[in-house]
Amino acid sequence: MRHSPAWLYGVKMDKDHGRVIRVTGQIVEVEFAENPPDLHDLLILEDDKTTKMEVMRSSGPSTFYSLCFSETTRIYRGARVINTKESVTVPVGEGVLGRVMDIFGEPLDGLGEIKHQERRTIYGNYPSYTDISTHQEILETGIKAIDFFSPIVRGGKIGLFGGSGVGKTLLLTEIIHNVIILKKGGGKDVSVFAGVGERTREGQELHQTLKEQKVLPLVSLVFGPMGENPAVRFLTAFTATAVAEYFRDVLRKDVLFFIDNVFRFAQAGNELAVLMNTIPSEDGYQATLASEMAAFHERLVSSQGNSISTIEAIYVPNDDILDQGVQAIFPFLDSTVILSRAVYQEGHLPAIDLISSTSANLNPELVGELHNEAVPHAQNLLKEAVELERIVSLVGEAELSPEDKLKYKRSLKLKNYMTQSFHVAESQTGRPGVYVPRLTVVSDVNDIIKGRYDDISEDKFLFIGGAKELLNGQQKAK
Repeated sequence: MRHSPAWLYGVKMDKDHGRVIRVTGQIVEVEFAENPPDLHDLLILEDDKTTKMEVMRSSGPSTFYSLCFSETTRIYRGARVINTKESVTVPVGEGVLGRVMDIFGEPLDGLGEIKHQERRTIYGNYPSYTDISTHQEILETGIKAIDFFSPIVRGGKIGLFGGSGVGKTLLLTEIIHNVIILKKGGGKDVSVFAGVGERTREGQELHQTLKEQKVLPLVSLVFGPMGENPAVRFLTAFTATAVAEYFRDVLRKDVLFFIDNVFRFAQAGNELAVLMNTIPSEDGYQATLASEMAAFHERLVSSQGNSISTIEAIYVPNDDILDQGVQAIFPFLDSTVILSRAVYQEGHLPAIDLISSTSANLNPELVGELHNEAVPHAQNLLKEAVELERIVSLVGEAELSPEDKLKYKRSLKLKNYMTQSFHVAESQTGRPGVYVPRLTVVSDVNDIIKGRYDDISEDKFLFIGGAKELLNGQQKAK
């Protein structure tokens, strides 16, 4: 469809000025007769300088789709826009630590202007192949099921997958507590948190927790909550990434990067694609989904000497792990943690599917021989127990052979052992949180598989720390 020429709007356009020809949701279509804007150029409305738009892609020979970051009520057909010839920038450096901001670096915490010495574009440069490095150091979380089945390396990426209400944010918050609060940042570490499309309440609670634990000065928070328009939600991930890159490349810090929720990032991109009349791909998602995921994830890598370790929460719509928006995230992860509604309904916390969760870091050079050998043995035991559970549900445990009965009981002990009391859930559960070292977990799992705890009932393993607590309890009872 051809658009009306600029002269119909009554005023001749200057070289760096364009005109609005259409508004569809948060997408504003603009026309430039001369000097077409570049991708990501920031446009401002001449009548209202607070109304900002970013050029997304072309829609015709001289027309362009742009994302509007504010209400579109002041935009009308024929309105003049000015090309600033700059992209969206954000303040970076030490001044953003302890602060909460939006995609433009505007404060959301009521503490006044964010002090900074430099602003950087939110679209950073991808590191060259020769600059990328890998690290051989395990990043311990103190959470038994994660450290055993899905260990994280410093500089790696882990995804926490789950449907609504199964504990993704709780698990992410516990990791933040154990890695940042208990270790106080480890001296060299700083953290960046990206809140993409999640509830404002959860962001406020996280900010309050970090403040109470006196680790807020080590953390920078970037929020684009659920109530924001899709353009803001989409770019929140890129803004947080630019902040993390500066810490890594300029200040030479190791960065812990947390994002909740990556699916909302994909969803925001899909909303914008629909408004731009883009032909959808699989499952109705935008055809650019894979490249958008790559544009975000490929910047979160380790350089020579400094790392960005990424922990991501991913919402799984309708508990369908095969949803294309979810599947697009898997290729970028080293470790995956799958949360299960069935496990959650059993009252187990964290509600992790121990069979489906895995990690590419499970090799003897990284985790050691004992850990590397224990994981397949544990998962095989759990897989065999799935069939045994069906038999037990039909005819009862007494009908199992002695060998199968032993496997069945050990599998129950292993599943119960992987439950854990969280520090961040103490007020809800009434149980004090526990941190369990990875090597303790490896030793305990080996002991359970080999039968050291065969004479202890499986219910005793629920919400304990290390299994040695049970042996000590037995000795005291005697």
